Amino acid sequence: MMRQFTLAAFALFVALAPASAAGITGQYVETRTCDVWTGPCFANADFNLTGKNALMAWKIDKGTLDDVSLDGLGVVAVISASDTLGLQQTGPGQAVLIVDERATPAQRQALIRLAKKQGGKLLSNVVAVQTAPVDLTVCACKGDACTELKAGSVYIKTRCLDSHHDKACGNESAYYPPLAFGVDVQPAAAVEHGFRGTGLRETWREFDRRGAYVGSFAVR
Repeated sequence: MMRQFTLAAFALFVALAPASAAGITGQYVETRTCDVWTGPCFANADFNLTGKNALMAWKIDKGTLDDVSLDGLGVVAVISASDTLGLQQTGPGQAVLIVDERATPAQRQALIRLAKKQGGKLLSNVVAVQTAPVDLTVCACKGDACTELKAGSVYIKTRCLDSHHDKACGNESAYYPPLAFGVDVQPAAAVEHGFRGTGLRETWREFDRRGAYVGSFAVR
């Protein structure tokens, strides 16, 4: 019983202790099951009908967290909420984390801490942590928004928004802000995105939605 109490206490200490980051930088990609680049009329019509799921992906270029190097590693969060994401959350949410399979145990814990730090309340209820290769490719394109992410049961492919092809009402803007803290992003189109794994009571797969953000993140 003493061993169980000690392990539980240590786990609680790790969860509550403040994370110390030494300049972590990298790439960030996010997709949602609603349009984030849209007009108010479309957003209001979809309120609490769509946009309750999201994928958030961090690929670290360089940096350490709690004296643990995370260079080249990645972590992905799969979000399921009760309300449209991007507005005030009034109901419970759940998340599955997919951690880079190359990570050591110490790096795995640091990646989890990083995702929770960046995701805030959206990642307060992590129901499962899985491991898989996390591969993010940033493709050269005119608008710098072309990416492809593969992480186990998660797949994302994005492209740049076209000011003519992607307009529906002519009053589009980045209506919903990005979900993560400390990101420098631009709205993009999700050519395809989805989650087909376990841990949540739902899966999804969508095509050609104006529901992505692509850019970078920095933790100081």
